[in-house]
Amino acid sequence: MKPGTRTLGVAASDGPETATLAGAVVRVDRVVDGLAYGRCTVGGTDATAAVTDLLRNHDREDLQYLLTTGVAPAWFNLLDLDALADEFGGPVVAVSFEASDGLESTLREQFDGAALARRLAVYEGLPPRERVAVGDDTVWVRAVGCDAATARELVVRTTPEGSGRPEPLRVARLAARAGRQYRDRG
Repeated sequence: MKPGTRTLGVAASDGPETATLAGAVVRVDRVVDGLAYGRCTVGGTDATAAVTDLLRNHDREDLQYLLTTGVAPAWFNLLDLDALADEFGGPVVAVSFEASDGLESTLREQFDGAALARRLAVYEGLPPRERVAVGDDTVWVRAVGCDAATARELVVRTTPEGSGRPEPLRVARLAARAGRQYRDRG
């Protein structure tokens, strides 16, 4: 992986009704190369469309990877990783930072009827999570459009020692929080 390889990291910061999404373009050598903002509905079903809009707003042909913080950025507003990979035209890697038995039982507790069916269809279509050691930390990765070794290399190469979080996601999370706080004050 070359030092100039660019990844779009996407993270969300939830507000009461909407989540602020931030997309941060960060090179493998950890240089920040762009930011964009969007929003999606907390508990809705528009997260995939919102991330697609972030990709379109960046309109950059030099992006090689898309990293997301998990698959449910705004209270069970699930990301369809296959749809994102189709839109992006490259690998999409979702990174989670906690061990989990999965979302299915919680989805069944929180939703029913068509709302549950729609979320389960997306959730059940996701690839399995792979455990990845990053220094002394552990993350869980789902990848579409690349093999497990490539996803693992991306996560390890973009994670500063001692951070436990890939730099594109760390920067996106900071930007999303700042954007939400700014929006909430307005």
